[in-house]
Amino acid sequence: MSPDGPGRPAVLVFDVNETLSDMTSMGRRFQEVGAPAGLATTWFAGVLRDGFALTAVGVNESFATIAAQALRVVLDAHPLDRVVEDAVRHIMDGFADLPVHADVPEAIAALRAGGIRLVTLSNGSGAVAEALFDRAGVRGHFEALLSVEDAALWKPAAAAYAHALERCDAPPMAAMPTMKWPASSRKSASGLRR
Repeated sequence: MSPDGPGRPAVLVFDVNETLSDMTSMGRRFQEVGAPAGLATTWFAGVLRDGFALTAVGVNESFATIAAQALRVVLDAHPLDRVVEDAVRHIMDGFADLPVHADVPEAIAALRAGGIRLVTLSNGSGAVAEALFDRAGVRGHFEALLSVEDAALWKPAAAAYAHALERCDAPPMAAMPTMKWPASSRKSASGLRR
């Protein structure tokens, strides 16, 4: 916080996966290969755990590599309707079809109209974020779609945010990172963003 107290950020640095994208449909991808839909949540939590663990030891591995390897592990215990590599490919392809949460377009437009600079910083691919926001019609509101693939480490490492600040030419006190809100608070959070 600034010595002058809380202030309005000049730049918001948004997470992408789950925060802006609605990953609910990934459960259907699991079902389509013969695995339980609920496995999607466990798998994604494992991807984040593994990415954070690698970050803790100074390794910056791509989201796609970690996610695919985690899929091989979790799918191994389930009778699938296809070979594991085909199942992994089918599930990973689901990222190309994700929508944003229903309240995202209005909130993003309001923030941008309020003069706040909007940037994303994803542990995933910048190309996936680009396609997501193009489909949602909000790409033009973001000045940059950044990925930790171009930074030293995954978020939440300070180096990832330092990369975003450098790319935005913004001092730390002018920026604020965003994160996933629990589903139960999305409605009230949406009201706060207006």
